[in-house]
Amino acid sequence: MAVYVRVQALPGRHAPDGQGDRVPASYWIAAAGLTLAVVSHLPLGRPAAIAVATIVFIGGGLPHGAYDIALLRRAAALDRRRLSLVVAGYAAIVGAMALMWTTMPLFALILFLVVASIHFGEDWGMIEEPLLRVAAGAAIIAAPTIGHPGAVTRLFVAMSDDRAGVLVRVVIAIAPVALLITAVGIAVAWRSGSRNWATAMASCLLLLVAAPPVAGFALFFVFLHSPRHLAATRIVLRDMTLLRWLATGGALSATALFGWWMLQRMTIAPVGDITAGAFQLLASVAVPHLLLSRWLDRRLERTRSAVSG
Repeated sequence: MAVYVRVQALPGRHAPDGQGDRVPASYWIAAAGLTLAVVSHLPLGRPAAIAVATIVFIGGGLPHGAYDIALLRRAAALDRRRLSLVVAGYAAIVGAMALMWTTMPLFALILFLVVASIHFGEDWGMIEEPLLRVAAGAAIIAAPTIGHPGAVTRLFVAMSDDRAGVLVRVVIAIAPVALLITAVGIAVAWRSGSRNWATAMASCLLLLVAAPPVAGFALFFVFLHSPRHLAATRIVLRDMTLLRWLATGGALSATALFGWWMLQRMTIAPVGDITAGAFQLLASVAVPHLLLSRWLDRRLERTRSAVSG
């Protein structure tokens, strides 16, 4: 989340000589495995493989947003009453998103894509212009439409309705621009010394094009995006014992998974389409996650300005 920009420099912006450029070893292992699977023509697009990739991106990706409330409490020093109000508001936004999937699914899908683009764009601190960062974040969504437009269309339709096919065509149209901007960001990161990040992001984008959409997204979300934010959050919450840290992430992720199950029970996604339901769950928690991260980012900026002044 945006806290990462202030706690530990994003590659290429405040990371001279490659510092702050670490990419988890698990990413390289997962990327090598996915590359081998793609070149070996393994059936990664079959239902069983898609289900496995879905479990990976939900189980491995949700925990990075599980510490939002703890971060807020640390930044704002809230008492119990105010904290309860914040938690209630957070839950209300999640509930509103879930309701939106039942009443306005196409709008919910568009909102999800916009929020995801903004959030993923926060990884690109070396790009100064906010709109260009959003475009770089959108490349994560756009890349799969180049290699697997049919699979992306089926997923979007399952998440909303038949009108989602038009949305896929819009995403395909913007894909070249988004990927070009991301290529510029990769070049800037490389020149700035963040070569691990640049190499990892370039390989990830290639795999997002080449691999089936859910497998490619799981690689990015679980092995590249989430670990960076988890590491930054751990720095902010370093006084938490490891047991409490793990228990917090596990409990809140389990709560989100219970919500996923409830979404399926409400038949928001077609029966049996666990992947559509998983992305709907991700969308439902992504909106409050982004709003809270933006608020924390502004508060940290004010605190830094006050200290420097």
